[in-house]
Amino acid sequence: MTGVIILAAGASSRMGQPKQILIYQQQTLLYRAVQAAVKLVNTYVIVVVGANQAVVITPELSNASITIVHNPDWQQGMASSVSAGIKRLIAEHPTVQNVLLMLCDQPFVDTMLLQKLIDAKEANNGHIIASAYQNTEGAPVLFDRKYVPELMALKGQEGAKKLLGKYKNEVISVPFEQGAIDIDTPEDYKRLVNS
Repeated sequence: MTGVIILAAGASSRMGQPKQILIYQQQTLLYRAVQAAVKLVNTYVIVVVGANQAVVITPELSNASITIVHNPDWQQGMASSVSAGIKRLIAEHPTVQNVLLMLCDQPFVDTMLLQKLIDAKEANNGHIIASAYQNTEGAPVLFDRKYVPELMALKGQEGAKKLLGKYKNEVISVPFEQGAIDIDTPEDYKRLVNS
């Protein structure tokens, strides 16, 4: 089984409004991420929320087959959300084999990409499967269970990218050029909706 953790706890300070609920192609960015994840087979999907929780958890999100986890420490940075999601995942599914970390602001992540990450791990007996774009590797990224202690030990603004650097010889890349498109500022969003 793969545990999918969608990180959606940030305050969207650069955007000036909760980016989780920005609309693209008639769906919120967060709902698009959730839909990509719930269509996978043999997965358990967790959405970690924090800032703007009241507006981020929309009726459409509440009806999806996901578990919503509130991270009260969201202001400490992304690492606290990774930890909150993994704690819940391990509590619900102690034997989970993979942890797939997603962000809610990459509008072009779809089920096919997520399945490619899972398939690449199985085909290569890999340990870390990362999306590759703009000469870097990043989210969405799939980790073997053996990395759970280190993921939970991340601090502050550290994300999973720290482990990609530490274990670069164990990383397998899956091309995802559109992964470079993430929505952090009003300008990013404008470009997206006008593209």
